[in-house]
Amino acid sequence: MLNSPRVRAPQLKGRRWLNTGDRAITLADLRGRIVLLDFWTFCCVNCLHVLDELRPLEDKYGDVLVVIGVHSPKFAHEREPAAVAAAVERYGVTHPVLDDPDLDMWQQYAARAWPTLVLVDPEGYVVATMAGEGHAEGLAREIDELVLTHEAKGTLHRGNGPYVPPSSADTTLRFPGKAIVLDDGRLLVSDTARHALVELAADGETVLRRIGSGERGRADGDATTARFSEPQGLLRLPAEVAAVVGYDIVVADTVNHLLRGLVEETGEVRTVAGSGRQWRSTVDWNPHDSLAVDLSSPWDLAWYDGKVISAMAGIHQLWWFDPVKRTAGMYAGTTVESLRDGPIPDVWLAQPSGLAVSVDGRQLWITDSETSALRCLADGRLRTVVGQGLFDFGQVDGPASRALLQHPLGVCALVDGSVLVADTYNGALRRYDPVTDELTTVADGLAEPSDVLLTADGAVWVVESAAHRVTRIAPGALTAAGVTTTGERQRTERPAMLVAPGTVTLDVVFTPAPGQKLDSGFGPPTRLEISADPPELLSAGAGIGTELSRRLTIASSASTGVLQVVAQVATCDANDQHAACHLTRQDWGVPLRIDPGGVTRVPLILRGVDLAADG
Repeated sequence: MLNSPRVRAPQLKGRRWLNTGDRAITLADLRGRIVLLDFWTFCCVNCLHVLDELRPLEDKYGDVLVVIGVHSPKFAHEREPAAVAAAVERYGVTHPVLDDPDLDMWQQYAARAWPTLVLVDPEGYVVATMAGEGHAEGLAREIDELVLTHEAKGTLHRGNGPYVPPSSADTTLRFPGKAIVLDDGRLLVSDTARHALVELAADGETVLRRIGSGERGRADGDATTARFSEPQGLLRLPAEVAAVVGYDIVVADTVNHLLRGLVEETGEVRTVAGSGRQWRSTVDWNPHDSLAVDLSSPWDLAWYDGKVISAMAGIHQLWWFDPVKRTAGMYAGTTVESLRDGPIPDVWLAQPSGLAVSVDGRQLWITDSETSALRCLADGRLRTVVGQGLFDFGQVDGPASRALLQHPLGVCALVDGSVLVADTYNGALRRYDPVTDELTTVADGLAEPSDVLLTADGAVWVVESAAHRVTRIAPGALTAAGVTTTGERQRTERPAMLVAPGTVTLDVVFTPAPGQKLDSGFGPPTRLEISADPPELLSAGAGIGTELSRRLTIASSASTGVLQVVAQVATCDANDQHAACHLTRQDWGVPLRIDPGGVTRVPLILRGVDLAADG
């Protein structure tokens, strides 16, 4: 096991428990079991990746391991009890979840990133902390060692866990994600939580057919046997392209990390891009064989610049896919999660989740969900129209420079040059007018709207994901004054770290999993990239290096800011002739408040325990 001090795990307390039949769980109840705490928030795509990484571990170690989700929210909407319960169902969470709306557990367990995993042994002691994703292999090794150790000590008790499945609901759709318009006003909807596509009549209610078996999985085939895993974005290819490639519609098969091709007439589904592996590599701008390249949670699709553009939410980028040449590659974004404009590809995005192309084809509109931003790409340059940063959000109309959104997921370009935005966590439909440079509210009271689409006759449909339906907006709403919203600016209430001005040491803590070692076979095994928002926060220390420790100089004139840190570590199996390689990567946005009495060391745990902790 890791050579770590014996730290007793804090007791579990929160607003309520989910997936337990309303029963509260204590660590004493779990004594004798290995406990894995997963600190997550449902807006965060990295957290969603971890949910999927943990499924095989839960199956394999079900009699010794209890996974407890601790939902510690970022956005205001994520604090609402109904929204948390909906997210637990939406993402197929099959373990108990503790609702931690005020981040009390987050602070007691010293979490600094979404997601954070904390492993607790059968005697109730913390043995390892891990930030980010990609820890499944290491966790399996860790659990194996804990099983051996505590079976020998007699402190391991096998048995069933405390999970109680919720009752199922009977609705036509279940948490639909995106939709497109077909001929004659028919709609094709991604029925995300049911892992299928549903074709609806022009009334938006009558089911004409379902495509996909409805079971989570990955399989090509006909309309009844094909399988998806939480599909999202849909794109109808230009007719001349479809005629060449032999399929009409591209589907973002999000959790499978694939793009799928759909033959509209027959319902046949085939894989057209993605290896099925999640991308964990280095940034490159070369074209790749579309079926060999790794993708990461493609969320929406658009036809722009003569190719398919995918919002690659999982790594904060845009990618391109050429269905004729069968090649794919990166289009924009460095994988740093933040807000930076300029010429592509050297820009920053933050979980792009919605795409729409202007009528003239010149502009690509993007909803950048984690920065609550509306952005526009034209003539090779990306600019932010609405949005302030990773931790700033709200529901405010008015001039775009002051207007605010909250985690928008969808966007639709209108014929007059304006755009509609599915302002998801505000439950609203917003409209940005580039002529006046203002944002207004068209409709509110919607249930987590995740997409907007325009029909040939000018009708507007909204995908109300949390209401499990598509809703037609009343005629005239777009030209009416709408609902004037003058709410307040909000910020994520995550405690800022008090840091002293001047020299500060940033340490990324990483201890390889049992049986693994750093892998220097392809160059330096570690990489650290540091930047700041605003850039003036750092007088020195920004940039890319190969050491996981770095001295920074915090500007004496700074008062607050966010430290952007991306760490990457390559490891391999230590005693295997054909050693498997592993890549662990995490990005942090660390809120700082500058204070003369603040700390001079910033530890960030990627994997392990911080043995040099102050005090």
